[in-house]
Amino acid sequence: GDIAGFAAATFMRGVRLVQVPTTLLSMVDASVGGKTGVDLPQGKNLVGAFKQPAVVMIDPDVLATLPKEEFRSGLVEMLKHGVIGDSDLFIELAQAEPQITNRQIAQAIRVKIEVVEQDPYEEGHRAVLNLGHTVGHALEKLSNYALRHGEAVGIGMITAARIAAEMGQNTPSLAGEIESILMGWGSPTRCPPHDVEAIWEAMTHDKKRRGSKLRWVLPSAIGEVEIYDNVPKQVVTSVLCAMGAVTAQGDHNE
Repeated sequence: GDIAGFAAATFMRGVRLVQVPTTLLSMVDASVGGKTGVDLPQGKNLVGAFKQPAVVMIDPDVLATLPKEEFRSGLVEMLKHGVIGDSDLFIELAQAEPQITNRQIAQAIRVKIEVVEQDPYEEGHRAVLNLGHTVGHALEKLSNYALRHGEAVGIGMITAARIAAEMGQNTPSLAGEIESILMGWGSPTRCPPHDVEAIWEAMTHDKKRRGSKLRWVLPSAIGEVEIYDNVPKQVVTSVLCAMGAVTAQGDHNE
């Protein structure tokens, strides 16, 4: 979808595009909103364009063909949309093995559509959709993209919630709530044991940064997030180490 969309945006300065997503992740996220692109060794989606599809055709029956890991990856993105703007969806997904309905897929898509309609080219508010992605994209890059996107975003969401708690923007129980759901699904909740400085370096190449500052989306409550450009590095690295990242000496905190 991303590659076809990028081609459609650039060939003959743009041709019509129909997105037909066949994974849960692409249904609720990648196919909607017009972001297209390809990964580079330096980072994720660094070459791309905005190309709104003429139509998005979604057939939930194809989800029966997905491997469990791919389905779970999409669940994490649905949960992310719940954290961003739909507390009811979040509550419904807080089960060990949620049975996803067409209505819930539509709810997750609606969260994204409402944000994109306000800010189609990510000049401001649309950045809230990047909850979990600042750390998530860095972990994907460091894994050479062996870590699934949803898995990385899940770890990133927990990190963001913990950072917010450290800054007094929410209660520690919020991160625990997200972590508990992901654990119930069998999705990773711990940061892989990468060097914390390597994670930081990978984050500095993220396209969402503002100048020399990283842009963070932090949850203040389920259904509410805020954008921050001034999160201290010490807070970030401390949280990452507590979650499993290591220092140059190989140490990490529990």
